[in-house]
Amino acid sequence: MRPGPVLAHLLGSSEPSLRWKARVQVLGEEPGSRRLRALQAEVRRSDRVRRLLRDRDRPGRVLSVRDVYLKWQGFQWVLAHLADLGYPAGDPALVAMRDRVLELWLGSRYFREFVATRASEAAARPGVPVIDGRYRRCASQQGNALLSITRLGLDDGRGAQLAERLLHWQWPDGGWNCDRRASADTSSFMETLLPMGGLAAHAAATGSTRERRAARQASEVFLSRHLYRRRSDGRVIRPDFVRLHYPTYFHYDVLAGLRAMAAVGRIRDQRCSDALDLLEQKRLPDGGWPAESKYYRYSPRRYAGSGEFVDWGGTGLRRSNAWVTVDALGVLCAAGRLEP
Repeated sequence: MRPGPVLAHLLGSSEPSLRWKARVQVLGEEPGSRRLRALQAEVRRSDRVRRLLRDRDRPGRVLSVRDVYLKWQGFQWVLAHLADLGYPAGDPALVAMRDRVLELWLGSRYFREFVATRASEAAARPGVPVIDGRYRRCASQQGNALLSITRLGLDDGRGAQLAERLLHWQWPDGGWNCDRRASADTSSFMETLLPMGGLAAHAAATGSTRERRAARQASEVFLSRHLYRRRSDGRVIRPDFVRLHYPTYFHYDVLAGLRAMAAVGRIRDQRCSDALDLLEQKRLPDGGWPAESKYYRYSPRRYAGSGEFVDWGGTGLRRSNAWVTVDALGVLCAAGRLEP
């Protein structure tokens, strides 16, 4: 398969982040090259990034008292966006935002644990409950923070603390889950995706074999289910898993799963083939891919539940979404199914 005119369209986009993604993910250019660094500087000055950083003054002092985790306009999600958009690493202007995120997810409550026998008991006490021998923790929060600060070159040593918490909470099957029901004995796709990515990125940056091994173990949660099918009968786990989105935030779909497999070096595992076939089948006649659904609503001037300061291209089954398209092309290149 070849990308066709859609790649030329992405490379000529007025969005520098789309050009950066196309050149790194599809053409395989070295992110540290002089040309790519110049493009990252353009990303930093872009209107999209300016709107994402609307509550930060020049010295980097956070102006807003908004919740770090406000969906989807909190600092946690802003950093995650920047890490995905090709924002240049090591920017001191992001330090205050990073500190707010880490102060939350490394708070004392995440170092306290207690044994509980039922969900109501677990909800009544601060800390991390242990039910039936498993830590019930929304590890996507610490995992997302670890992934963002690592990619953005903002790890001041506290990334190791996030990684330690994730390793401590990891379930026997390799993943994580915050379900407080005693009957829940299998890891969650949505709680496992970001911790796996965070550990893999941090391991690549630090050389930690333990974190690399944990990320690989987590990948089996997805691979053993061919990224979207039940092990018991092969049926689709959730309808939303086979719809394409951008961004996915802490949610999951097959494209997010395939991107994660590429990041942990397992995209060429035979068990990805089914999901790759499905992705190829969703390609539109113009060569792109659609955003079939979305988790946000565009709210450029105010904070709103599920709001975004920027528009990510909307949805539509018959029209391409550039953000989904560039990621789909990147996945197919990594899997050896596309010749750029």
